[in-house]
Amino acid sequence: MKKTAIVTGSSRGIGFAIARQLGLDGYNIVMVATGAQEKNQPALDTLQALGIDCAYVQANIGCTDDRKKILDTALAAFGRVDVLVNNAGVAPKVRADLLDMSEESFDYVVGINTKGNMFLTQLVAKQMIAQEPVDGRKGAIVNVSSCSSVVSSTNRGEYCVSKAGVSMLTTLYADRLAAEGILVNEVRPGVIATDMTSKVQSKYDSLIENGTFPIARWGTPEDVAGAVSLLCSDRLRYTTGNYLDVDGGFHIQRL
Repeated sequence: MKKTAIVTGSSRGIGFAIARQLGLDGYNIVMVATGAQEKNQPALDTLQALGIDCAYVQANIGCTDDRKKILDTALAAFGRVDVLVNNAGVAPKVRADLLDMSEESFDYVVGINTKGNMFLTQLVAKQMIAQEPVDGRKGAIVNVSSCSSVVSSTNRGEYCVSKAGVSMLTTLYADRLAAEGILVNEVRPGVIATDMTSKVQSKYDSLIENGTFPIARWGTPEDVAGAVSLLCSDRLRYTTGNYLDVDGGFHIQRL
C-alpha cells in the first residue's frame, strides 16, 4: 500500500524540498500552504512532473477549521495518513528587543509555530491510531524546529520560545504515541538558505566567513529534507523523541 505524507508549509523552501524528497521516496504528498492553489501551482506541477501523486490544501495551521480541512483533504484524496511533517512556521513580522516585544507578536508566532503544531499533531495522531498499521508501524511524525530552540536570539525571543515549545512537543508526543506504533522525532535546522534567512543574509555570511560554523557554508533545504527522509524511513525503527541537528556543526561547543 502506498503511504501518504502531509507536509505543512510545503510550497517553497524547506517544506518544498521535504515534499519533493518524500515524494521521490514513494509517498503520496499532501501539500499544505497558506496561499491559493493557483499561486503555488508551479510547485505542484514540479512534483507531479516527477510522478508524485499530490493533493493541495490552502490552510493556516493556526486555525482550528483549517487543521481539520488538512486531514479531511488527505483522507479524501488518499484514504490514510502515514507521515506528518510539521514544517510550517513564521518569524516575527518585526525583530524587536526582548524588552520591546509586543504581546501581539508573541501570540502570532507562538500561535502558529507551537499551538498550530500541537493541535494538528493531536488531530493527525488520532487518525493514525485508528488506522491499520503498515509494515508494523502506524505512522511517523517529524517536527521541523530550529537551532533557535536552544540558542538565544534576544531580538526574536518569541521565535525562540515557539521553537523550544516544538522541541517539548516532540518529547511529549513521542512518549504518548510510542505504544501506539507512532514514532515522533525532530529536525533542528541551522542557517538554511530560505526566504526567511535572506532578510539577514549579510549577518550570516559574516558568521560563516568568521568560522562560526564548522561546515563553512549555508545549509540548503535539501540538507534538511534528507534528514526528514531518514526519520520517516524504516531505518530508525527503535528511535523516538530524538532530534537531528542540521546546522553545519553549529551546536558543537568549542574553545
